[in-house]
Amino acid sequence: MTKQSLKDWARAIKRDVVTLWLAARDPRVPWYAKIMAGAVAAYALSPIDLIPDFIPILGYLDDLLIVPLGIMLTLRLIPPDVLSELRREASLVLEKPRSRAGLVFIILVWIALAVLAAWLLRHAV
Repeated sequence: MTKQSLKDWARAIKRDVVTLWLAARDPRVPWYAKIMAGAVAAYALSPIDLIPDFIPILGYLDDLLIVPLGIMLTLRLIPPDVLSELRREASLVLEKPRSRAGLVFIILVWIALAVLAAWLLRHAV
């Protein structure tokens, strides 16, 4: 596999995760597909893995096999016309500019929480 084809594959996976997230909330998607779509998207976006990444080789198994297989199986449950529309919508979502102000805000909230936790621990002892 070439470097470019790996990048294209990664972009497609990212787009399909967003597609599944949108499908989980779309009324045209059957209930069983919504459940699968929500579960797969939540797992793909979650920082918690079934197999932790620090375990050699097996740690990346879920990232390389489980998530893509879950995406492929779930996409088959979505009606084709709805799927193509959701993929277009997901592409538009991914093209939107990201807010640096939002990123800074989130970082500041985490720093404030860390300082508060340190202060509480220091005064609790």
